[in-house]
Amino acid sequence: MSDQSTFAEVEAELAERGFTRMVFELDRIESLLDLLGSPQRAYPSIHLTGTNGKTSTARMIDSLLRAFGLQTGRYTSPHLETVRERISLDGEPVSEERFVATYREVAPLARLVDERSTEPLTYFDMTTALAFATFADAPVDVAVVEVGLGGAEDSTNVLQAGVAVITPIGLDHTEWLGDTIEDIALHKAGIIHPGATVISAAQEEEAARPILERCAEVGATVAREGSEFGVLRRAVAVGGQVLTLQGLGGVYEEVFIPLHGAHQAQNAAVALAAVEAFLGAGARRQLDVEAVREGFATASSPGRLERVRTAPTILLDGAHNPHGMTATVTALQEEFAFSKLVAVVGVLGDKDAPALLELLEPVVDQVVVTQNSSPRAMPARELAALAAEVFGPERVEVAEEMPDAIETAVALAEEDVPGELSGVGVVITGSVVTVADARRLLKR
Repeated sequence: MSDQSTFAEVEAELAERGFTRMVFELDRIESLLDLLGSPQRAYPSIHLTGTNGKTSTARMIDSLLRAFGLQTGRYTSPHLETVRERISLDGEPVSEERFVATYREVAPLARLVDERSTEPLTYFDMTTALAFATFADAPVDVAVVEVGLGGAEDSTNVLQAGVAVITPIGLDHTEWLGDTIEDIALHKAGIIHPGATVISAAQEEEAARPILERCAEVGATVAREGSEFGVLRRAVAVGGQVLTLQGLGGVYEEVFIPLHGAHQAQNAAVALAAVEAFLGAGARRQLDVEAVREGFATASSPGRLERVRTAPTILLDGAHNPHGMTATVTALQEEFAFSKLVAVVGVLGDKDAPALLELLEPVVDQVVVTQNSSPRAMPARELAALAAEVFGPERVEVAEEMPDAIETAVALAEEDVPGELSGVGVVITGSVVTVADARRLLKR
């Protein structure tokens, strides 16, 4: 790669590593970070795992920390439009110039590691190394880092973070993490290191057990939603909701978040507790309430019940497993008064499509099935057959391409609606890739 390499060339080089290739072992990323001078040791970190809510919670943590005057680095995945979204400095994706410059420093060392290894570094290994190097170079006061998949053997688990956050655990990625919630929790509890403070969302009994056992084993302290912190009250408000949160350091009232759903209120409680733990708040010390309000008011979570159009309302939501779809459907019922709602659904082939469709069926009038741009996408015709079993054939339309799917859904939503379109909506869901595809078209 020349010194004048462009962002597009860097993207192409990264893509050659195989966007979806998974290798779960830490040797290679550790070797690369050693060659880079261990950038991940240059700042303290807050490390997040869980099945759902990781990215929203990470974004809220980031926003809160910035409200307290800290310079932040945030690493999340997957991205919606550009790989630069994965690596944020002070809430904004890194520039193309910075991304390219960091890549030029990392790539020659990555090639050395590749030559010595049986398996080359993965796409995710590389973006992880780029994030940690970017944060050290900036420099940041704190890094907020989300695991890619699992925990124990995830590339990010070189951090040994002082604060470990575990969002709700459910069944997902069973082909890699195991068939039971207990197996999955065991993997995710691997981000808990000696002396850490663990902030855990409310968990099912079989998920809570491995987390508590891991804490006992390594001498970590744990704060649990429902015991040490939680949501005391929530009320739907224009553009979001108003919360009263019980934090580790006391009660925080009149907290507005511009995000919809009880699940986002739960994510907010977890985010607040994580920031309290990081900043040293506790029984005798509360954080400044005004800074907390400011941090939450400026939080955002693209692709999570995100409104991108009105009349008809078009919402984008990346729910891709039953646990996530349950939260989405609950929010649609509780916070949006749709008289008519049409869903556009595209899923990946390894997801539980029948369960996703069954959860959506009671709240949507019709469904338009499509195929997203992922090489792992379930073909539209295959998804249509599953949808017909759940909805009945008369409520299912097929559109192979996303532009046609959106057009069809809007036409169906507006059909036979007299007068105002204010109560009419389209929700595009089933996969983060589906949302990314739609967002590219709708946000132009």
